[in-house]
Parts: sequence; structure tokens; C-alpha cells
Amino acid sequence: MRRDVQDEERGVRRFSFPCDGETLSCSVTAPADPSARRATAVLLHGAGTSEHRRLDALAGDLAARGHTVVGFDFSGHGGSSGSLGELSLRRRLAQARAVVDAHAPPGDALVLVGFSMSGQTVADLTRHYGSRVTALGLCAPAVYARRAWEPPFADGFTGVIRTPESWRDSAALDTFRTFTGRAVLLVPAHDTVIPPAVTRAVAEALGARADFTHLVHAGADHKLGLWLRDHPRERGEFADALVRPVQPEPARRQPASP
Repeated sequence: MRRDVQDEERGVRRFSFPCDGETLSCSVTAPADPSARRATAVLLHGAGTSEHRRLDALAGDLAARGHTVVGFDFSGHGGSSGSLGELSLRRRLAQARAVVDAHAPPGDALVLVGFSMSGQTVADLTRHYGSRVTALGLCAPAVYARRAWEPPFADGFTGVIRTPESWRDSAALDTFRTFTGRAVLLVPAHDTVIPPAVTRAVAEALGARADFTHLVHAGADHKLGLWLRDHPRERGEFADALVRPVQPEPARRQPASP
């Protein structure tokens, strides 16, 4: 893949990565001050027409806060090969794991940021990497029933997710409920895609043990990647909330002083 000189000047390396029988379009953004590098953030776009380049501004904000930032297009999206209909939740996890294992420095703490469908992928990665994951950023996240894991999106997946209340069986909620790191949930005040009950369930699960912040923006819509791109102040607030040091769990449970 041709490298963009301007991107190189901004510390962004763009490249192709063979994975899962596909060729994925990827980028790695270096921290603004490499000597103060803190962790690796992984940005995961949503479904449909989403792609990782719309998250470039967020990647820059996280790099400015000391993070290496890894982004990529899932197969069937953006500059990656493949068909969207042949993708599945299982393949999304396989592709994300391959990118992280190849391009995040070994042993780095991981900050996982997922938009919409990638709420489920963030949970799947958290279950896989365990204590290595120190922070979650969930933007209008979706979660899915366990039986939605295998079917390709064009063959069986839609039937599962259209079953009323099927999402309540999601393993993602169990993962969020036991997570003890930093967690930020960013949602629009009115989401026309994610049912309110899903958002409430995710918030309740994250609030169980995580150091949790819930951000709601009245002027936003479900496409939060695009919205954050065009709203630098709110994007900076999200980045600040995400990288804030984790408050010890016992201290979170102490009542506020009168």
C-alpha cells in the first residue's frame, strides 16, 4: 500500500496486513512524545460503511496523550479486501487479535475503543487479553446473543439479532460486569440504532466494578465516529476520560463526603 507522506510527517504509518485470508488496511499512530509512551490504544470501527480513517482525529488525540494507536478496517470495509456479508463476529475477533498481536508492542497495556458493533468485539478482546486490558471506550455499543457468534452477516446473523431480546444472552455483558479497569461509555441522547434497554444494560454492567464514566451528548447521533471527528472539544473530553488513571476499586465504593 502506498504510504502518505503527510501521514508520515504526523507520525502515522499506513500499511496492508495479510490476515484471515484477507488483506486489511491498517495504521499505527506513534505517540507525540515516545519517551512518555503509556499504552497501546486499539480503535475498532462499526459496521456498514464504517472504516477506521474516520477515527484519525481520535487517534491523534490519544497519541497526543502518550498512546501508540492501532487502527484497521475489518474485511469488507474501507480499504480492506473481502465481502461484508462473509464477515462474522467470530472473524471480527480473529482479525482484531491478529492485528493487535502483530502491531501492539508485546506486553503493552491495551486501551480498547469500539464503536457500535465493535462493542461486542471489545468485550471479546477483553475476555481474550484479560488483565492486559486496562481501559475500555464504548461508543453507542451493540452486544449480541451467543448464537450470533458464528453466522456470516449475510447468512443467518440477521435472523438471530432480530429475535426480540436476544441480546440479553450476550457474553459481552458478563465480561463488562467483571471488568475492573477504566471504562467510558459515550452515547447520543437519542440513538436510532441501539435500543435504550441495550445501553442501560451495558451501563449497569460497567457500573458493577469498573471505574466508570457515562457521557451523553444531546447533539450527537449513532455515528459517533463521524460526530467526534467534527467535535474536537467533546472528542478531547472523551480521550481525557479514557486515559485518566484508574481509581482503586475500594475508593470508588466510598460514599461522597457531605
